[in-house]
Amino acid sequence: QVQLVESGGGLVQAGGSLRLSCAASGRTFSSYGMGWFRQTPGKERQFVAAISRRGDSVSYADSVKGRFAISVDYAKNTVYLQMNSLKPEDTAVYYCAVVESFGVMTRVYQYDYWGQGTQVTVSS
Repeated sequence: QVQLVESGGGLVQAGGSLRLSCAASGRTFSSYGMGWFRQTPGKERQFVAAISRRGDSVSYADSVKGRFAISVDYAKNTVYLQMNSLKPEDTAVYYCAVVESFGVMTRVYQYDYWGQGTQVTVSS
């Protein structure tokens, strides 16, 4: 079992930056691949970014490539999502998730554990 707690969300103007954090308790991050997803009301949860359990492979949704970056601090058991050049369409609840896999997973159903989510609102 692993528990995930996201933080770092908030209100930011378009063009601004935020860094989301996801801290894990329980098993260490080196046992899991990690991902970030987001969801807006009435829509399905969407893939944003993912990193392999070894941290040597990453994947991004086309909509965030070049603006967002996922990273891991294994010593702190924390995964981050650095979000730059934010746009109003990035507004959503952002969730982190982990999966016991060596690969980079981009589908919601592939993940085993989820955090509670953190709200990101980008004003125009």
